[in-house]
Amino acid sequence: MILMSLLKGKCPQCEKNDIFKSKGNLFKLQIPEMHDNCQTCNFKFEKEPGFFFGAMFVSYAVTAAEFIAAYIISHFIFGLSLLASFLTVVALSIVLSAFNFRLSRSIWIYLFAGSKVKA
Repeated sequence: MILMSLLKGKCPQCEKNDIFKSKGNLFKLQIPEMHDNCQTCNFKFEKEPGFFFGAMFVSYAVTAAEFIAAYIISHFIFGLSLLASFLTVVALSIVLSAFNFRLSRSIWIYLFAGSKVKA
């Protein structure tokens, strides 16, 4: 299934190997590292220099959705103050930064991969 492969960060062509070498480390301030090509099918992940510029817009949309959901849940469901809700959103942004980086790049790769459509 394409959605599961996307969420797991698998190659869009063969769906066997990972797109990323590492998941990144929040405590060492390391961002996730990508493979240049898939080890199985040799699919090139970065099509051209600047290819992932558009992934920033995907990341913005994903992050905004997470922040809105976190604010609504913390403020309206749990009844936290505005300041506590804001701090929750800030903490969430730090914790999910590496995940959002991987997810946005995976979405961007899948958008332009030209992979086979599975029925």
